[in-house]
Amino acid sequence: MLLKFGEKFTDIFKRIMPDSFVFALLLTLVTGLSAVIFVNSNLLEILDSWYKGFWELLEFGMQITLIIVTGYSIALSSFTDKILNKVSQRISSPLQVYLTVIILGVLLSMISWGMVVIVAVLARELALRVKGINYPFLIACTYLSFTSWVTGLSSSIPLLLNTKNNFLIKEGVLNEVIPTSLTLGSNLNFIIIFIYVIIVPFIIFILIPKSSKNKELKDLIVNDQTNKEISIEEEANLYRSKKNTFSDKLNHSRLLQNIIFIMGICYLIYYFNSNGFDLNLNIMIFIFIILGLVLHQTPKRYAISMKRASNNVYGIIFQFPFYAGIMGIMLYTGLGESFSNWIASNATISNFPYYSYLIGGLVNFAIPSGGGEFAVIGPSIIEAAKQLAISLPPEQMTKYIARTALSIAYGESLTNLLQPFFLLIVLPVMGSGTRIEARDVMGYLAIPFLILFILESLLILYMPI
Repeated sequence: MLLKFGEKFTDIFKRIMPDSFVFALLLTLVTGLSAVIFVNSNLLEILDSWYKGFWELLEFGMQITLIIVTGYSIALSSFTDKILNKVSQRISSPLQVYLTVIILGVLLSMISWGMVVIVAVLARELALRVKGINYPFLIACTYLSFTSWVTGLSSSIPLLLNTKNNFLIKEGVLNEVIPTSLTLGSNLNFIIIFIYVIIVPFIIFILIPKSSKNKELKDLIVNDQTNKEISIEEEANLYRSKKNTFSDKLNHSRLLQNIIFIMGICYLIYYFNSNGFDLNLNIMIFIFIILGLVLHQTPKRYAISMKRASNNVYGIIFQFPFYAGIMGIMLYTGLGESFSNWIASNATISNFPYYSYLIGGLVNFAIPSGGGEFAVIGPSIIEAAKQLAISLPPEQMTKYIARTALSIAYGESLTNLLQPFFLLIVLPVMGSGTRIEARDVMGYLAIPFLILFILESLLILYMPI
């Protein structure tokens, strides 16, 4: 029955869901209209807010672009190819592929959500090697696995709360940091981890499409730019001149690249020794760059690999500013704060964390960034939580605030399954050279979303703090 529902949702999404860019444009108009209706903003205020926000995700957009390109570059190395060959020899059925991708993706995303790029590369390569793979469903598996990041080491809201002199402390909303033991180390989070590790693979198991007819990767490829007739090493050699020139020696120097690699390793040792196991986007990108340097051995090979890996990041480059503009409307018109305050005004101490969960999920459609969203609605939500928990002992109040903030994070992460913003991380890798669009994938995520929504709702509502 669930399989039929999943297929039905997929069909509906294909018919009604536009291209991801069109989705961003429509969401821009909806957000602007909401600002007029709910906070009485005029057209000039909305346009000014939109423009201000337009440029506020440039750093984030560049980070996403680099983590995709550098991660894909690693995948294009001969070393990675050898590993994939060994893995594929042990994986011979579609079921094994789906479960390997979802389980590995869940575990790696708990370390850092940027690692979904590595999972996407593995999934694509397995789809090329194993027959009978429903490729849009496999992309959905990869994207679904990514949502577990909210429970792990790169979860932005819990990490922010545990950061000294964070903006909530500077604004007087909080007096001190909230340790991750009350968020990521809470019983609630451990149960959510269990759901992702055990329940989610089971959901995928029962939703596997019966047919892969005309949906295998080989059927969907229009122009496969990632699989060249010649290897990167062969292409690099084409650039050598007949004479062994000084420039050739530099372009193909292993020594030069190895020196930079050693410098990178030295910094990583220093970084982790000073900061502990603190993984963020910047350090993940740096790790990927350093690994790419050593795996491709020479500057010329690495440059070629980066060129090949960069072919399909155009969606991120031009769509991120539009999502940033939506965030700007929410932030600078006061729409985000007004929305959260309205919901909070109807809450009680027992159901407010759940209300926060719903707020996190809804606002995510307009601000698809955990950190960005929390910057908009976090202060008002935390302030409301403090007022509701005023009668509790200080320790219990802190736990209550932690539960409220964590609920926002869960809601924000889960509704990523209903909108294609972060699918832009996966599609440049898995959709390269194909005619696959977001609408071909999103329908497969509807049932997992509903199941996870029910489970998370029950836990947030009824699990003791």
